[in-house]
Amino acid sequence: MKCFPFYFGEKKDGPKSLQSISGRSNISTTVEAEMRRSGSELNSMDASDTSTDSLRRNAFPSLSQRPSNLRVFTVPELKTSTKSFSRSMMLGEGGFGCVYKGLIKSVDDPSTRIEVAVKQLGRRGIQGHKEWVTEVNVLGIVEHPNLVKLVGYCADDDERGIQRLLVYEYMPNRSVEHHLSPRSETPLPWNRRLKIAQDAARGLTYLHEEMDFQIIFRDFKSSNILLDEQWKAKLSDFGLARLGPSDGLTHVSTAVVGTMGYAAPEYVQTGRLTSKSDVWSYGVFLYELITGRRPIDRNRPKGEQKMLEWIRPYLSDGRKFQLILDPRLERKHLFKSAQKLAVIANKCLVRNPKNRPKMSEVLQMVTQVVESSVSTNPQPPLKGVVASEEPSSETVNKKITMDQQPDCNWLRMWRAKFLSTWL
Repeated sequence: MKCFPFYFGEKKDGPKSLQSISGRSNISTTVEAEMRRSGSELNSMDASDTSTDSLRRNAFPSLSQRPSNLRVFTVPELKTSTKSFSRSMMLGEGGFGCVYKGLIKSVDDPSTRIEVAVKQLGRRGIQGHKEWVTEVNVLGIVEHPNLVKLVGYCADDDERGIQRLLVYEYMPNRSVEHHLSPRSETPLPWNRRLKIAQDAARGLTYLHEEMDFQIIFRDFKSSNILLDEQWKAKLSDFGLARLGPSDGLTHVSTAVVGTMGYAAPEYVQTGRLTSKSDVWSYGVFLYELITGRRPIDRNRPKGEQKMLEWIRPYLSDGRKFQLILDPRLERKHLFKSAQKLAVIANKCLVRNPKNRPKMSEVLQMVTQVVESSVSTNPQPPLKGVVASEEPSSETVNKKITMDQQPDCNWLRMWRAKFLSTWL
């Protein structure tokens, strides 16, 4: 599912202000001039309205002036590492370019080579370059176990013009979207999905609340959550990220961009961006984990193409709730856990963004579900993308057995909470 811009009315982004990138000594004069013209969208904004819940920050940081340990690569280096960007080395293709697997020399030990992912941005002009600059600005100065590490970048001239590339740590287990796909040979077991939900919440909490400035992801979705060799989930692709509103302001007014099915309704309708927009997207993602379905899937029957609309009739009845569970999951021990995760998702999907929880609160709730599930149903992690077992599944029409019956007290509480949220 690719991201693309939505435009409503005459709303546009405010004036762009150039922010140079630290440590880019090898970037050509041509690129320097282009960056001065284009600048980073991350630091351009038109914020308005007085905030009643003032953030901790006093002013926007100048991200470009913060120290960065990014490596600066040349085009020949990255050509060599990817076998001249061979299709045999291609890992995938996104909205802003192709990604290749590569091998580069380790800084600590030049005799050792490490695996990386090299994103080569398409030659689409200034728009692609803006996302490139934003990625370098964000990932060059933030670091967290649940954010994909940016190793370095390349902005150089060759016979074909300006080359813009990004070099990331290699994530061998691909994206969450890949494993949720019906075509995946490695459907994620339930406890692994819970851990992924927890990891993703940790990453968003860090961006929203744990720095002296706030970053709004703006394109949170399953394809932007990658899995390392230990199956730890990390947020990736920060090309659309924006700084949150400064102290005394409630939102950032911006052109509406993102991915259909994940974007918060108030953001789509007004262009007013807050961290609660990411919270909405996270709620959609939780239902994606529960159902194994994409938020929008045009290949399904008409009444099932929009996931949130499809699940709505099944949420008020615990017996019907089992019908929306991913049929590839072993259901015997996950019923209560899935219900609890659905309650958290509903809190994130409240129509009024002010009533949605902060990501730190969401993280606390998800952690409780994870701890409860692991203690009652321990499950070994997957070993790798090529090693999988046949998923154990039941047909959705099978009658619920006695050991699958939900706890009545929990069910009554669960139903009451749903009635007061987005339904």
